[in-house]
Amino acid sequence: MHRLAAAQLTNSIGDGAFYVTSALYFTRVVGLTATQVGLGLTIGWAIGFLAGVPLGHLADRRGPRSIAVLLAIATAVAISSFLFVRSFPAFLIAVCVYTSCQCGLTGARQALLAGLVAPELRTKTRAVIQAAVNGGIAIGASLGGLALYLDTPAAYMTVFGIDALSFLICAAILRAVPEVSPAPSDGAPLAHAFYTRQRTRRSSSSKETVLGDRPYLLLALLNTIMLLNVPLITLATPLWIVQHTDAPRWMVSAILLLNTVSVVLFQVRVARQVTSLHTAARSMRHAGMLLLVSCVVFALSALGTSGWIAAAILLIAALVQTLGEMMQSAGAWEISFALAPPHKQGQYQGLFGNGLAVARVIAPLMLTSLIVTWGIPGWILLGAIFAITGLLVGPAVRWAQRQAAEPKLACSLR
Repeated sequence: MHRLAAAQLTNSIGDGAFYVTSALYFTRVVGLTATQVGLGLTIGWAIGFLAGVPLGHLADRRGPRSIAVLLAIATAVAISSFLFVRSFPAFLIAVCVYTSCQCGLTGARQALLAGLVAPELRTKTRAVIQAAVNGGIAIGASLGGLALYLDTPAAYMTVFGIDALSFLICAAILRAVPEVSPAPSDGAPLAHAFYTRQRTRRSSSSKETVLGDRPYLLLALLNTIMLLNVPLITLATPLWIVQHTDAPRWMVSAILLLNTVSVVLFQVRVARQVTSLHTAARSMRHAGMLLLVSCVVFALSALGTSGWIAAAILLIAALVQTLGEMMQSAGAWEISFALAPPHKQGQYQGLFGNGLAVARVIAPLMLTSLIVTWGIPGWILLGAIFAITGLLVGPAVRWAQRQAAEPKLACSLR
């Protein structure tokens, strides 16, 4: 567990620096327009999400540690290629390689965790890793902030070099982690064989992939909607503070810092409450309600009679949102692991674990339209979407449990 956390801590430092500086690097050093950067990243994350399932399947067949190491190295190469990009077509190719490797790495690492950690400890372990990731991103963002202060091509390129190096170190750490036995291609036990045959009959075109597991697909979709709370803090809230409230602009940084520190300190504690699919569904339901409350409070910040009152309202909203985010994360981890077949964790995590990539694709248009353009009604509508989505998770989990039980019952009657 410690090596898995150390690996993600290392590359999250690079990620944090990349997230802070990439937009300015691509526009001011490479010479792309903001529209080109936005379009390229949108296309890239969409392709990365689509690549997550086949790369996860490859991790199942070849071993998740080996594939994770290769994808970490490939990510470092993709990041290094950004240093030589000077046109939009080259940028688009590099971004697609980068996002595909990142999404594939997510599925492979999750499959590795599932193979090395006992089922009852996976959610807790994932919480520890998430705390490490947030801490790493905070450190990386500080390095990126220094590059922004210097505002020179050399500073930006140094950040990209650090990011590439962080993934090479990540690969080295993962290399020392024990390998998980690849999924068997044949000779499976009778019960498993019957299970997969039944699955094939229900989804003849899916060939036993996650794409044929309709309950799991629905849960992945619901989780992706809930994950909009992440770009809500990093994208929509800063625009809202600047354009619709009297709060000081440094509140943007304060809210991001509050979110990061809270996750580092309390994510593991929140995850301890999730020990089964029942408690996971409950955690997601509570998360939806908390996100609804946070959206309402964020909306009220526009009605503040002074900047300091608006700032206080924003801090309260951010605290509620962060608690909702942590409860959503804990519930989602338990669901994603518990409902995935043991020998298909790579492809299942490749789908479920990359919901954030989809959220990043749809967030710019959706959140800016709802919040920046519609204002307070948009906040209320977004909160209602979170609450309804959280309520739907429970029935979807029960559907998945019923479907998983059907072939087992049929097998016992044979």
